[in-house]
Amino acid sequence: MVMLRRTSLLGSFLYLSLPATALAHTGHATHSFLAGVLHPLGGLDHLLAMLAVGLLAGCSAGRLRWGLPASFVMAMIVGAMIGAGGVEAPFIEIGIALSLVAFGAALVWKQTFRAPVLLALTAGFALFHGHAHGAEMGVDLSAASYGTGFVLATALLHALGMLLATRMVQSGQLLSLVRWGGSAIAAVGAASLALLLVIPS
Repeated sequence: MVMLRRTSLLGSFLYLSLPATALAHTGHATHSFLAGVLHPLGGLDHLLAMLAVGLLAGCSAGRLRWGLPASFVMAMIVGAMIGAGGVEAPFIEIGIALSLVAFGAALVWKQTFRAPVLLALTAGFALFHGHAHGAEMGVDLSAASYGTGFVLATALLHALGMLLATRMVQSGQLLSLVRWGGSAIAAVGAASLALLLVIPS
């Protein structure tokens, strides 16, 4: 019964998420600090990717625990600067969708991923997320406020994922959380990728 309920909830979640995922980067007219904070929260792809990085960090030990979120944030800032500078990059939306598949798979099969691979995946896909942010904010005085907002929101989402993983470790439910959560995140990424390929933006 529990598994059937989870499957039903996942199906509903995927169905409701597809339009939001496909339309998450249509552009923003407002470049305020609040708009920057809300941007990652309004796009399901950004939200899930950042939570996934936080979960991965929470499941890790040593330097990797802080290295994963730090590498994401730093690479995202670089990507945002590239996007804000007007540098075009191909396949940004596809890269973002693939990031969900990769992060979800990393959660499910984390033990098979070495630390350098996880760091490279995290930083590489963060460039796509950052470029999407930066291309929408442009270069002006308000860009600093907007950028500060989405960097702060990103860090908070990472922290939330780490907190969830830590709580699950304490309750002995971590393995169930990461496998179910990783599978769901990868499924959303695969569905988003399929949608982008069928209906190019």
